[in-house]
Amino acid sequence: MKTVIMAGGKGTRIASVNSEVPKPMIPILGKPILEYQLDCLRRQGCTDIILVIGHLGHIVRDYFGDGSGVSPATGEPFGVSIAYIEETEPLGTAGALYLLKDKLTEDFLLLCGDVIFDIDVGRFARFHKEHGGLATLFTHPNSHPYDSGIIMADGDGRVTNWLHKEEQRKWYRNRVNAGLHFLSPELFRQPGLFEELKKVDLDREVLKPLIPTGQLFVYDSPEYVKDMGTPDRFYAVTEDIRSGKVQAKNLAHKQKCVFLDRDGTINRYVGFLRSIDEFELLPGVAEAIRRINESGYLAIVATNQPVIARGEVTAAELWEIHNKMETLLGQEGAYLDAIYYCPHHPHKGYEGEIPELKFDCDCRKPKPGMLLQAAADFNIDLSASYMVGDGENDVECGKAAGCTPVLLTGETRTDVRCCPTLLDFVNETF
Repeated sequence: MKTVIMAGGKGTRIASVNSEVPKPMIPILGKPILEYQLDCLRRQGCTDIILVIGHLGHIVRDYFGDGSGVSPATGEPFGVSIAYIEETEPLGTAGALYLLKDKLTEDFLLLCGDVIFDIDVGRFARFHKEHGGLATLFTHPNSHPYDSGIIMADGDGRVTNWLHKEEQRKWYRNRVNAGLHFLSPELFRQPGLFEELKKVDLDREVLKPLIPTGQLFVYDSPEYVKDMGTPDRFYAVTEDIRSGKVQAKNLAHKQKCVFLDRDGTINRYVGFLRSIDEFELLPGVAEAIRRINESGYLAIVATNQPVIARGEVTAAELWEIHNKMETLLGQEGAYLDAIYYCPHHPHKGYEGEIPELKFDCDCRKPKPGMLLQAAADFNIDLSASYMVGDGENDVECGKAAGCTPVLLTGETRTDVRCCPTLLDFVNETF
């Protein structure tokens, strides 16, 4: 499998950090951004690399050569094979692919050269292959969705909408295009795109037009991906590398998680929440979840929603409520890595109920089904994780899954850890 890295960026927004090298060559702890990318790829057997260079491209060539040498920063072999394509004029984020269309005969990985990442490439590749689309975007939650493009997808991962950062949005799921893509060479056959050498925008001219065809998918993952767009993000990434957080988030490694109940834990408890207007974050929750994010633990919601089975809220309405939750959290720099909900309810006799959802399932808390599914999806070590909620069902669910349960209450109990609020739990734990 070939990997194409767009490594020609000027980095105008980050020029205050280093303006003398191309953005992918800006060093972090003595090693260029691009070298971190190559290290991650090499560890996973992705050694066939094509670098698209432009602005100050000779600096990239002089440093890496053909990939057979050793790193000036570490003295270790690069361990990859590198070919180069040079842009003599700016061709946008995809124009240079015209120069590669005859060399890319199989599905390939396309990366932006200004992001630090450590991901399980094999998982990403398998998802792309299983879904059979022309393109698969790597999406993830981030701490600033309000100034990022938002990707919307259905339950199968098929993209339904793409809101660029300048477009209006109200409530939205915090899922952002991370700048990592698996692409099919069939894209080169799209009329008018790669018939001549010209400037082409990957997102707006190549990928977004695929939405109506049903051939654009998202692979959603909480793994570490951050761009170097601003000095603040650069310095934040530097600390994450120094602490080991970047590599630890790779799903090939066991993850730790704080599972969160929703009603009464994240939002004000109103009984069965049926209206989006009733959703209100509790004080301190955004700060608490932001601190969980910073700790390296996953933050995953597991909530019973019998209102679906009872016919009182549709699945679409529930997701809009969750979109509001993610939007409000994102406005304060916090995010959720995933949301699991149980739509079932075992008791019958409600007007408007949905018969096929009225059964005794394995996912309704206190049963541990949602937590077990999350553990399988994200390689979570349940014994090193917490289940935090405001009810006995949360406590019993955590115990059944093998987590440490935490009950949000002002009471003191000997059989379970108690904290008054989610923020109190975070202050005591992280």
